[in-house]
Amino acid sequence: MLLKLAKLGEKGSLAVTNMTAKPVLNQAQFHTSVAQLRDLPYSRAEVAFAGRSNAGKSSAINLLTRKNRLAFTSKTPGRTQLINFFELSADTYLVDLPGYGYAKVPPAVKAKWENLLSRYLQEREALVGMVLIMDARHPLTPLDRQMLDWFIPTGKPVHILLSKADKLSNSEKTLTLRRVEQELAELDGVSVQLFSSLSRMGAEAAAALIEGWLKPEQAGVEVVEPLQEPVHKA
Repeated sequence: MLLKLAKLGEKGSLAVTNMTAKPVLNQAQFHTSVAQLRDLPYSRAEVAFAGRSNAGKSSAINLLTRKNRLAFTSKTPGRTQLINFFELSADTYLVDLPGYGYAKVPPAVKAKWENLLSRYLQEREALVGMVLIMDARHPLTPLDRQMLDWFIPTGKPVHILLSKADKLSNSEKTLTLRRVEQELAELDGVSVQLFSSLSRMGAEAAAALIEGWLKPEQAGVEVVEPLQEPVHKA
């Protein structure tokens, strides 16, 4: 990421200094895990990653942060039952939410997780946006729509990653993206893109969008980050 920093010289003249800054996502490191909302850490800004179990959420986090083992990847759906916070900079976090759609857990545990997710998404003031990971072969499940129903009323943006897109043919990619965009067209603040952790499809575009949520342009600072893959607004 190239930052152009405007600085005042000794006599008040405006000088521009170029410097290369490490993307904030690449600074991710584990901070804490919480099981109850009262234990949430103080935060200025955070982006939440949500998705159905086995949709590829952990793999997406690991790719976007460029840290292969940051998020735990489990072969057992629903094993991750906590909200995991990864610090990006001072009081700024990437938040890994529990996977949902877990059919083999007890109803009481399922109800507890759903209450935790819904309240966090609706009530967390520091949350600036949600990245919702859906398997491109099975997008917009009832539980995916439930996540949108909880979060959309906040007015904050949602970016959908249609993961495992490498498993689709080119024509299937086009049709799937078009169908999801059409079904979500009436929702404000929702964008959609194809994504693959295996082939890295869409990784640069997704990272740039998330960086923009967390590090909006400030006075005197211009962020230059070309996108190589398109991001579509639904």
